[in-house]
Amino acid sequence: MDRFILTDAQWAKMEPLCLGKKTDRGRSGKDNRLFIEAVLWIARTSSPWRDLPTYFGHWNSVYSRYSDWMKAGVFQRIFEAVSDDADMEYAMIDGTVVRVHRHGQGAKGGPENQAIGRSVTGWSTKIIAMTDALGNLVRFTLIPGQHYDTVGVAPLLEPADFGGILADKAFDVHWIVDSIRAQGACVVIPQRKNRLDRRPFDKALFKARHLIENFFCKLKEFKRIAMRSDKTDRSFSAMIYLVAAVINSR
Repeated sequence: MDRFILTDAQWAKMEPLCLGKKTDRGRSGKDNRLFIEAVLWIARTSSPWRDLPTYFGHWNSVYSRYSDWMKAGVFQRIFEAVSDDADMEYAMIDGTVVRVHRHGQGAKGGPENQAIGRSVTGWSTKIIAMTDALGNLVRFTLIPGQHYDTVGVAPLLEPADFGGILADKAFDVHWIVDSIRAQGACVVIPQRKNRLDRRPFDKALFKARHLIENFFCKLKEFKRIAMRSDKTDRSFSAMIYLVAAVINSR
C-alpha cells in the first residue's frame, strides 16, 4: 500500500504540536511528518509494526517513538489543536462496536482492566462518541463491548457549550435527558413508547444525525480501528485521536 500522505494544510495544523522544546533532553526526530505518516500507515493497514516499510525508518524506532508520544498525550494534543473550532450549535452522540483482534488481547491484568468485553460477537470494544454539528469528533469514551451504550455517556455530557443533543432512541433515559436539560440545551431524542412524560421532538433537526454515522464510517476506513489491534486503551485511544485529527482537518 502507498504511503499515507498528509496534505500541507493538514500538516501545518499538526506541526506546532510535533516540535520538541529546547529544554527537552535529547533531540526531536529529524522528520516529524514522516513519523506521523508512518503511524497513519499502521492505522490504515492494521499491519504489525514489524511490517512497516523501510522508507519510514526502522520499525522499532518508530514504535518506540509512538509509545513515548502516546504516554505523553501528544496525539490527544494534536487532536485538540485541529479541533478547537467545533460547531457546537448542537452535538450528536452515538456508539459503534469494534471487534478485538487476537493481537489486541493479552494485556497485563487481563481484558477486565481494558475496555474489552465478551459480547455475542466475541471480544469487542465500544466507542461512544460525541460529534459537533458538522460531524467532527469532539470527545469519546471506550467501554467493554457487552455494556449498553448509555454506560459511556456521562463523560461526554460534561459541561459544554452545545445548544442541543441529537441521539437515537437508545439514549432516551431519564438521567441523560435531565443532564442535557440541566445545561439549558434542547433534547432531540426519539422517545420510547413507554415514556409517560412526552416532550416536543424536532424531526427535521433529527435527520442531521446521519453525520455521526458518517464519522464512524470514516473512522473505520482505518483498519486498525475497525478491528482493534491495540492491547491497551491508551494505545487504542491514541490511534483514534490521530485519525480523528486527520478527519477533522479535511
